[in-house]
Amino acid sequence: MTRELVKFLQKIGVDTRFVSIMEDKVYINNLKFSRFSRKKEELFKKSFPEVDVIRSKIFQKICMRASRNLAHCIHPKEKIFLVESDDLRNFAIHTILEPYQRKYGIELIFGKNMDETENLDVDSITLPITLDDEAQNILQLMLDGEKIELLSSNESYNDIKLIYPLINVPKSWIYSWTQNTSDNELNQDEYAKDLLKFLESLVPGVRENLLKSALFISSEC
Repeated sequence: MTRELVKFLQKIGVDTRFVSIMEDKVYINNLKFSRFSRKKEELFKKSFPEVDVIRSKIFQKICMRASRNLAHCIHPKEKIFLVESDDLRNFAIHTILEPYQRKYGIELIFGKNMDETENLDVDSITLPITLDDEAQNILQLMLDGEKIELLSSNESYNDIKLIYPLINVPKSWIYSWTQNTSDNELNQDEYAKDLLKFLESLVPGVRENLLKSALFISSEC
């Protein structure tokens, strides 16, 4: 089905490197670069009425932030491992990386957990750490008076490269995009999370600033 959709989209002039095809939905990652106009959508819907075209501005923002990080850590023809789960972050990673199969010729390999990579031929593993996860981790370490170590500082697992597609993406964006308001942060300290929300009300962009400061300190050490 995906191959059929790709061929038709390319036929009507859509650049499929900038759309994500996920079963019965097509998500537009970048409206300008995809050239997926309303007129082309009408043509597409005539042939595939069962497939929804999602024009989400928040998803485009997610993809834009993710691409800044992925541009430096993904190589052509790379085999990338993704964990299959109901976690919205893993779904976001899959949706973001789907067009990279056409953009860079990468191969997505799925499994239930990272230990499965021991028996798989993969070049890298994705981890669903978001900007919120990293900011809360930094804040909690500061409150505990401990050395600041980024969750995303681990570069490899069993000599396999680790990549963090969502490290610059706020978790609220993912919930907004999926229209889900639940919070699965079961392992995060509640005080650090509440304090972070309070700080954000005083300092817009506090999550980004915490991450920038921690990266600066790490580079100086």
